[in-house]
Amino acid sequence: MHIVGKRLTALRKSAKLSQANLAKRFGIPQSNLNRYEHEKSSAPYNVLIKYADFFDVSLDYIFGRTDAPQGKLYDYNPQIGPDQDQMRQFIEMCFDPSSPMNARLKQMLLIMMEENTDGR
Repeated sequence: MHIVGKRLTALRKSAKLSQANLAKRFGIPQSNLNRYEHEKSSAPYNVLIKYADFFDVSLDYIFGRTDAPQGKLYDYNPQIGPDQDQMRQFIEMCFDPSSPMNARLKQMLLIMMEENTDGR
């Protein structure tokens, strides 16, 4: 995965930082940073998160999943239809089960979903 090393190098160079300077800021040895940039070893997730936070980019960008530094923006649009399991799972995921008010809100959404699929 050569894109990661290239992105790490480009981010550092865009800020006009040396490997030594960035390694010091991250609290890691400069030799490790060099290995990550030249893809001699994979950067651990905590280092990748430091890059993302420091340079204000997404991990999607660092991993080459997108060329947009802010990353991919996902919109979840579950389909309401005869098979409602996907929507029910989505509703269940949205509410804290220990909250009585959330239980009422969740039940109301489930009722509304049933009405929508019944054509009312």
